[in-house]
Amino acid sequence: MSAMNGEKLKILAIHGYRQNADTFRQKTGSFRKIANKFADFTYITAPHKVVIPNDVENVDTAQEEDEQFGWFFNREDKSFRGIRTGGPAIGFEESVQLVEETFEKLGPFDGILGFSQGACLVSLLCHLQEEKLLKAKFKFAIMIAGFKSGSIPHSAYYNKTIAIPSLHVFGENDQIIPSQMSKDLSKCFLMPAIEMHPGGHFVPASSSQKETYQSFLRLHYLVKNCPDIEMNF
Repeated sequence: MSAMNGEKLKILAIHGYRQNADTFRQKTGSFRKIANKFADFTYITAPHKVVIPNDVENVDTAQEEDEQFGWFFNREDKSFRGIRTGGPAIGFEESVQLVEETFEKLGPFDGILGFSQGACLVSLLCHLQEEKLLKAKFKFAIMIAGFKSGSIPHSAYYNKTIAIPSLHVFGENDQIIPSQMSKDLSKCFLMPAIEMHPGGHFVPASSSQKETYQSFLRLHYLVKNCPDIEMNF
């Protein structure tokens, strides 16, 4: 099929809390090998430096990178925890602005991929796009270990079903973001594709997930390169 020699998908990659673009790229090496036939990825770093508290239980992961960043904070002490409900969304607007600027400078992008807090941000971006409140446009979203934001400013973001095509990947034994939280997020989307793996809080890239990833990406690759094809998502 001539379409298989077409232009690859461009996907913006959004890292998790206490990561950065470089560390997320490293952690997704195996995933990118699976996706390489269909997509290229651009990684960006969140705008907010994370100050590590003495009690690491107050954060989502126990990463050891020196340069750790987050997309927003849901506590006044500028910390974040995915399972926390209530509280602010400090720095959220700056992160949205960074994404918009990245689309303008490095885009366009066909889709967005996010992990953990990054997946949470992606879900919020999906809402903003549907409401025509985002100065960027993408056609699909991949959320790995995602969850709904519990921040008070985001309380209305999930009231309407989101129509954008989405893939939700999460671990049955995730001790950071319980799988039920990821399931609840997927229910906010009209026709979500779901891949649950037996592991924990990471980007899975085994043979078990290969077909799911490639099937999802192949579909959007064909849509991009065969504009006459009509797909019902």
